[in-house]
Amino acid sequence: MRVLLTGCAGLIGWKVGEKLLKEGYEVIGIDNLNDYYDPRLKLYRLEQLKRYKNFRFYKLDIENREALGILFKDYNFDVVINEAARAGVRYSIENPHVYFTTNSLGTLNLLEFMKEYNVKKMILASTSSLYAGQPMPFKEELPVNTPISPYAASKRSAEITAYTYHYLYGLDVIILRYFTVYGPAGRPDMAAFKFIYKTLKGEPVEVYGDGSQKRDFTFVEDVAEATVRALNLKGYEILNVGNNRPRALRELIELIERYTGKKVKVIYKDFHKADMRDTWADIDKAKKLLGWEPKTSLEEGVRRTVEWFKENWEFIKELKV
Repeated sequence: MRVLLTGCAGLIGWKVGEKLLKEGYEVIGIDNLNDYYDPRLKLYRLEQLKRYKNFRFYKLDIENREALGILFKDYNFDVVINEAARAGVRYSIENPHVYFTTNSLGTLNLLEFMKEYNVKKMILASTSSLYAGQPMPFKEELPVNTPISPYAASKRSAEITAYTYHYLYGLDVIILRYFTVYGPAGRPDMAAFKFIYKTLKGEPVEVYGDGSQKRDFTFVEDVAEATVRALNLKGYEILNVGNNRPRALRELIELIERYTGKKVKVIYKDFHKADMRDTWADIDKAKKLLGWEPKTSLEEGVRRTVEWFKENWEFIKELKV
């Protein structure tokens, strides 16, 4: 099976690509390698994928319709896994336009070429940020029409557009709503990476709120496993991919202290209006349809992430975070 994997140099795209390649899929990876965070981290992930003979990479932006059209013409894809996205709730308030051009229009570009070249399946990465204001644990059938950031709004737009193409053209569309993904070589704007990095450097971390807010932290390898299993589904489905065990931010800080052996210096700031207070995934649907549930506790995940930091510190300490 030939897979077009967008955003292959991102955290989730990298691990999804790695799992696909190990299982023998042919993977055509694309990424624009933008500088939202230090591109050296993206290049690090990309180098891991380039070790596989069944991987081919193109530096390409899903906003670029001309380049995307050439790619679809040259390759007969069986499926598109769309992990390309502008991520980050707070930055989306500062620069909302790029979130819609990538997350909404970029997804539309992919769907249009799928229609034109008869590619029948898309797996679309989405987000737990859509559940703002909904009762927990979050179930997939909840109305998610009250996004509180441009990021969440742009991802909801992508979901709705994908449904339209499923309805009109019979495309199989599987939407995966990811919950606070972390792990080795993670995103520097996310708490797990940033807090470990700054603690190892002896620098303070900023916490928006009092640290009691909870997140359903989900280890990236568990997320990749669910994503690849979703290749077997048909029709139009929305599934939560989360750890199903929300943990307070202060618990994350305690674990970082345990595994780094260093005190985390915290500067407390006002809670950010665009942040969700808590997240909690109901994963019954993923268990039923994918036979999947997460295997990695926060304790193990943080331990493995800290180990990666220590093993790669000479490289990591030079990154701009």
